[in-house]
Amino acid sequence: MGDDLGDEWWTNEANSDASEVREETEEEKQPTEKPNTQTKPEKRKRATEKTVKAKKKKKNEQKEDIIPQKKETEDEKSAKPKRKRKKKKKTITDVLASSEPKPGCPADLQNLVAQYFSDKRSVIELEELKLHDSCFLSSNDLTHSLSSYLKQVCPKWSKIQKQHKDKSSVVLLIVCSSALRTIELIKQLTTFKGEAKALKLFAKHIKIEEQVKLLQKGVTHIGVGTPGRISALIEKEGLDLQALRYLVLDWNWRDQKLRRMADIPEVKVDFFKLLEGGILNGCKEDKVKIGLF
Repeated sequence: MGDDLGDEWWTNEANSDASEVREETEEEKQPTEKPNTQTKPEKRKRATEKTVKAKKKKKNEQKEDIIPQKKETEDEKSAKPKRKRKKKKKTITDVLASSEPKPGCPADLQNLVAQYFSDKRSVIELEELKLHDSCFLSSNDLTHSLSSYLKQVCPKWSKIQKQHKDKSSVVLLIVCSSALRTIELIKQLTTFKGEAKALKLFAKHIKIEEQVKLLQKGVTHIGVGTPGRISALIEKEGLDLQALRYLVLDWNWRDQKLRRMADIPEVKVDFFKLLEGGILNGCKEDKVKIGLF
């Protein structure tokens, strides 16, 4: 009986020890297996985080590359107009828009004549071009209409127009800058001219030959026109200045760009050509009086 109990105890004890060893090995294996199962998703997360970070870095680098280019273009744009502003000069319109209009006076015409002929005439010839104060009528103070101004400077107009009987000539010559201004001035003459005949003397839509015929047909008292066409008529002997007594310049009127007749380059050249063509000589001989309207 003793031998049998000993054998069974030994075997049971050995079996229990083996089972304990197995349990310990299984417990050791289980924790080692669990981390293996957790590393796969962690690796994936890390991989995705790395790719996201890499993409963000690329975007930031691209933005850094693009931003300075924008700044350069903005700087260039802002620099260009600054250079233009430095070169920009004040025009007549800029000066006159910020200042009040002043009426013209004989000294303005005298100075303009001296400036224009300064490089074309000698000192002695320039002295001869100067006009005496008696050659000028009273100037418009910007309160007159054309009719009221002419009534002031030509008080004996009704008598003068009746005495005038010469063809191809006028007693009163009004010089302005354009054809449209000529038409406006002729309309303003209605209350002054009375029975006198007025003729348009400009180049727009009217041939010079037609104007010569009109001047030769009948007696014309008033001529209104541009200096270019008036000079051309004098050259072709279609207009005679022997009967001329009054030369009125549309001096104070300004166009849309606020330029006077003497400020427009092409008109200015024709205007001084007209003065040289017999007007200045008539003034010196005390036959012609100049008025600045």
